[in-house]
Amino acid sequence: MNTVAKPLALSFWQQSWHSLTQLWHTDESAAYDKLFLTILMLILAIGVVMVTSASMPVAERIFNNPLHFTIRHLVYLGIGLTMAVLVLRVPVSWWHHGNMWLLLLGILLLVAVLLFGKNVNGSTRWLSLGPVGLQAAEPAKLFFFVYLASYLVRRHEEVRDNLKGFIKPLVVLFLFAVLLLMQPDLGTVIVMFATAVALLFLAGAKIGQFIGLIATGAMAIGVLIVYSEYRWKRVTAFLDPWADPFGSGYQLTQSLMAFGRGGWFGQGLGNSIQKLEYLPEAHTDFILAVIAEETGFVGIAFLLGLLFTLVYRALQIGQRALEKNLSFHGFMAYALAIWIGFQAAVNIGVATGALPTKGLTLPFVSSGGSSLVIMLIAAALLLRIDFEVRLKGTQALSGGKHG
Repeated sequence: MNTVAKPLALSFWQQSWHSLTQLWHTDESAAYDKLFLTILMLILAIGVVMVTSASMPVAERIFNNPLHFTIRHLVYLGIGLTMAVLVLRVPVSWWHHGNMWLLLLGILLLVAVLLFGKNVNGSTRWLSLGPVGLQAAEPAKLFFFVYLASYLVRRHEEVRDNLKGFIKPLVVLFLFAVLLLMQPDLGTVIVMFATAVALLFLAGAKIGQFIGLIATGAMAIGVLIVYSEYRWKRVTAFLDPWADPFGSGYQLTQSLMAFGRGGWFGQGLGNSIQKLEYLPEAHTDFILAVIAEETGFVGIAFLLGLLFTLVYRALQIGQRALEKNLSFHGFMAYALAIWIGFQAAVNIGVATGALPTKGLTLPFVSSGGSSLVIMLIAAALLLRIDFEVRLKGTQALSGGKHG
């Protein structure tokens, strides 16, 4: 029996490894990046399971329905996937040509939320659209990145050789930052700033300008923190959360305890203690802590590996686009990859105590309506970019054969 079983087992693992290596290498004959889509679906599935697990106690107490937040998450997931399918049918050129209109729409949304928005926990960030709430900063981020990618295509030489060309998009970023800080929402400003800086660097901006921009941004963020009492409390709590474990350091200490309880393999799915309303925002900003407690280091490593691979594939899409002289496609893919990667890094840093507390969701995992929908639109845009890059490669190949 063993003599038969061993070759069968070996054959199974060889086939599995062969399938994985095929999935990793880009198949130019396919219409889309299969690995990117597979990983995205896996992360979304993990998100549904963990939102359900993390939200049941608070949903039971507030709504007398343990699946309230799960149903809400699935509704937004359905909206996001529907929007993603629509985005897949829209040519990338539409985003390029309509970038100024999208930029204007982003500014109008940020102004509208200040005039008509709903105040929650001292922040005015949401517009009520009937039964659905829209966090204006989420589409504004996407529209700004579309504008920036388009600007870098139109003014590429100016950005590389001229200070004026380098400064122009930063003026637009400054306008967005002012509107966002009036909500207030420093976290989104930091994500937009970091993505813009990285994209300008990739576009070939001079290193002196790059260093000057980082220094100016760091000083501006420092001033905003020092002269804001609640932000300063967050920073001091992050430096020593145990100094005030039941006050300013409460959320972080509870998160760290969840990580500590998780160990290598976790307490088991559904067995988190911190989600029993000890850890605030357990199913949104701090969902990683619940994942750590229930699945341990192994579960966290698996999820972070998936997120890293997703961002890496997105960067590869951008690189291939630039190699085929599709400049807007390339810069747009780079912007989306940096955005997803940086936001994930900030969320992970906050949950583990490496960064001060910021209200940013973990992409594709956390419960959060607007964030989930916009992230799915961004993922669909990456797949559309990849499709058009492959299409150009196929056309070039067939043209070469005919020639």
